[in-house]
Amino acid sequence: MKILENTIKPKPFCIWFTGLSGSGKSTLAYATEQALSAQGRPVYVLDGDSLRQGLNSDLGFSKQDRIENIRRVAEVARLLVDAGLIVIVSLISPYKQSRLIARNLFETDSFFEIFVDTPIEVCEQRDVKGLYKKVRNGDIALFTGISSEYEIPESPELHLKTVELNAEQCLERVIKHIAT
Repeated sequence: MKILENTIKPKPFCIWFTGLSGSGKSTLAYATEQALSAQGRPVYVLDGDSLRQGLNSDLGFSKQDRIENIRRVAEVARLLVDAGLIVIVSLISPYKQSRLIARNLFETDSFFEIFVDTPIEVCEQRDVKGLYKKVRNGDIALFTGISSEYEIPESPELHLKTVELNAEQCLERVIKHIAT
């Protein structure tokens, strides 16, 4: 059997975007997916909103439900990485311990936590889903950043301050970071 040169794909990994609702996680996740797909890389996005409509539709927003949501998504991400895909996760992931549990499912060099750091005031101005308005009107309880805590990542692989960088600059930093 002849071995073809340059056919071995680089090792698969997981990119885990975390940040407040409206921070730009999903925008960056899908932009990263497009950039990697354009390079011929097998990639898949696990987006929190989509997962809550299916796999995690039985979960609410209590602390325990949020922890379970992250646990399930991390397990699915690990399975997809094991299958050879680059997996991009876009979840608020408010708790340090849950992010650590997710990280520990992967080999050291196969998990990249990226903190999409956007002030809550900016997230609220963006509010494309109308969630912040619902929170302010009292229609939603336990909302991360307002009535439910968000624990800032202490040492993510990449920290993107979206008030200093536009979406294209953030994407460039993501691609540069995962390429090294």
